[in-house]
Amino acid sequence: MEEIRVRPMNSGDLDEVLDIERLCFPTPWSYEAFKSEIGGNHCARYVVAEYEGHIRGYGGMWIILDEAHITNVAVHPDYRGKGIGEALMRALIRTASYLRIEGMTLEVRVSNKIAQNLYEKLGFSGVGVRKGYYSDNDEDALIMWKDRFTYQ
Repeated sequence: MEEIRVRPMNSGDLDEVLDIERLCFPTPWSYEAFKSEIGGNHCARYVVAEYEGHIRGYGGMWIILDEAHITNVAVHPDYRGKGIGEALMRALIRTASYLRIEGMTLEVRVSNKIAQNLYEKLGFSGVGVRKGYYSDNDEDALIMWKDRFTYQ
């Protein structure tokens, strides 16, 4: 079985990251947005997952005081179900734990049950809903939170 390697994102990764971004999201982030996140946002931490010699997923978070806010997690559609999303989330949790973060939060589409199941497996719980959060279709977002954690 091929190994998944998670490492910090760098500017050389952005072409592959943008390909995944465009495949996964109806309103994708731009090259400039990612470049700013990894090069100029001291609160941001972004990682990529390599599988079969290519970037197959990425994830990021902002560290604000003692909280981590997951900004995005995406896996190339052709490589879902191989543990890449879980590897990305575990790397972000590990980083947050290392930084002594008290809790992590994220928003996920209420229709995205697969992602919700992964987040629950990793200790997140649904705590509320943001009505009409997603601008492409006004879908609600489930707010999930993970408190006082240790690396899993």
